[in-house]
Amino acid sequence: MNQVLKEKIQQLPALPESAIKLEAIYHDPNSTFDDMVKVLEIDPLLTADILKAANSPLYGFTREINSISQAVGLFGMGTIRGFALAMIVKKSFKLDLSPYGISNSQFSDLSKMQNALAITWYLRQKPRLMELLSPASFLIEIGKVLISQYLLEEGKDSIFKEKLKAGEGVKDLELEMCDTYTAAISADIFNHWKFDENLISLIRLASTPEDCLDESLCEAAKALHVIRIATGLNGVFTDETLASAKELIAKYELDLPSFEAAIEKMSA
Repeated sequence: MNQVLKEKIQQLPALPESAIKLEAIYHDPNSTFDDMVKVLEIDPLLTADILKAANSPLYGFTREINSISQAVGLFGMGTIRGFALAMIVKKSFKLDLSPYGISNSQFSDLSKMQNALAITWYLRQKPRLMELLSPASFLIEIGKVLISQYLLEEGKDSIFKEKLKAGEGVKDLELEMCDTYTAAISADIFNHWKFDENLISLIRLASTPEDCLDESLCEAAKALHVIRIATGLNGVFTDETLASAKELIAKYELDLPSFEAAIEKMSA
């Protein structure tokens, strides 16, 4: 890995106590729905952020979600864990995504769109898959924050942005200028923070799901790859991104009708 980026990961501050408690509860086989609710309710700001996210029209709920317990009941513990971790993690970084030509709000929208597509596509179809797919879809792009910092500090941001505008692929350009790419950096960040190994592996495989050797992760890795392609760089569906996503769905033998239904529901 790029040595400067490796050092940036090692210098990251420890995760807040709220994230540590949340992960402990989530991975404790004896924990309950109520245990997660109690931990989240300790932090009023986090509670407000989760409810704001849960009430996004992207998820298609017709009634307002007014409490954390209601949100956990509707989305499940895995998805709410994803909401919470994404919000906690992003507050650990100073955001400037200008090398990618996107604003902070567009970066936030990208995570929301990826997560909403994951949920709309898979929550009812294969809810168990959501335990990893939901947090991964929210967190995978965080590596772009450190890559952006590196590009800005090294004075490489302008040429990076110009090459993106010229049509060079994001991953290829990241490899060319940083010797690494978003999914790999994100996985290393969460390895540094000692997240669970399956989540780290899923994020690392998202750009190369054909390398998956663990059958329990392969479908999630393929779906995450499709989701990232469909939402593009700024969280917007286009004819081009959706066509590319459908090509991958055919290649990976995923469920195209449920994907198309999810796109239609979110676009409405």
